[in-house]
Amino acid sequence: MTDIRPFQAVRPAAHLVSRVAALPYDVYSRQEAYEEAAKDRLSFLNIDRPETQFERTHDMYAPEVYRKAGELLHERMEEHVFIQDEQECYYLYELTMNGRTQTGLVGCASIDDYTGNIIKKHENTRPEKESDRIRHVDACSAQTGPIFLAYRRDDVISEVTERTKQSVPLFDFVTPDQVRHRGWRIADSEEIGAIKEAFHRIHEIYIADGHHRAASAVRVGLKRREEHQGYDGREEFNYFLSVLFPDDELLILDYNRVVKDLNGLTQQQFLQRVAETCEVQKCNSRQKPREKGCMTMYLGGDWYHLRIRDQFRSSDPVEGLDVSVLQRKVLFPVLGIRDPKNDCRIDFVGGRRGLEELEHRVNSTDAVAFAMYPTSIRELFDVADAGRLMPPKSTWFEPKLLSGLFIHMIEP
Repeated sequence: MTDIRPFQAVRPAAHLVSRVAALPYDVYSRQEAYEEAAKDRLSFLNIDRPETQFERTHDMYAPEVYRKAGELLHERMEEHVFIQDEQECYYLYELTMNGRTQTGLVGCASIDDYTGNIIKKHENTRPEKESDRIRHVDACSAQTGPIFLAYRRDDVISEVTERTKQSVPLFDFVTPDQVRHRGWRIADSEEIGAIKEAFHRIHEIYIADGHHRAASAVRVGLKRREEHQGYDGREEFNYFLSVLFPDDELLILDYNRVVKDLNGLTQQQFLQRVAETCEVQKCNSRQKPREKGCMTMYLGGDWYHLRIRDQFRSSDPVEGLDVSVLQRKVLFPVLGIRDPKNDCRIDFVGGRRGLEELEHRVNSTDAVAFAMYPTSIRELFDVADAGRLMPPKSTWFEPKLLSGLFIHMIEP
């Protein structure tokens, strides 16, 4: 039984939505955040990355930086840049990219479902990244960036979604990267009841993206419980902001690898080592891998198709992932990359940037690139159901959920 509840969203006034909405805080470097936030004082990035309100030499983790985030949020509410709905509602958030649409339900997930593993994870979190968002949520008394969750499609939720999308949207705009964003409110009590009951029948929810935001929201909620010993479980701090997508609408893009050097090997020696694990075939042109168990490689100005040999495949949900085989059989033993999360010799390139980016990197500064076949949503579910973790940088979700469109206040 999953507890997904409606809430009174704080959201931008209709005429300001496109100015407020911003990409997630963690897609920007510090320099990029300053440049982007300066473009519009109403951009939510000013709140999400409050160090941009200080000199660039200022400690971005200082207490006054987090206080500034809370001050800015409440100032924008007083200025009516943001409004708050008077009743608890669910919302829909639709994103369309390259002609493909996915629609998520916006609601609040239970921290007890998170700690009880009804909401399942596939990735470890890092304490320093958690600490930043814990302090941000605490200072704002609000969750400002939604967690991207996935569930197995449910007919009732799909039917309510389709009916709701026949009405006039709350917002409808296109971002500079040509992604269309639309949103609706679900305020009818019968529709709300139907959605609640539908989620009660769903026994697993999966974090697709946003593990650190989820962990931070839960940590703040547990902290508030300690501070409110008489809590009854209905308080807003017991829940965290989420957008939940049916599994059949989600697409995971490839997350590719680029390595700076060949660990002292010549290109020919490296090809021979790769051939121990994969069948290697030279391509006549740039190619993406055609199926699971395959990848393509760019080396020395040429593309190669690699098919993992049968003896190195596995039915294990983690060891059978293509990214796991590459790490276990090539990146570590051949190229000496033991810890891909922290090794400066390897970099990761999201699939939206295309094979051209891999060619550019190898032709300019790097030695070899691997284009991966995308991890599937089914593989993600299988790993999470097994209580296991994926290797770093296994999944890349596009389009990104914008911040500032829906905000969940955790105190009255």
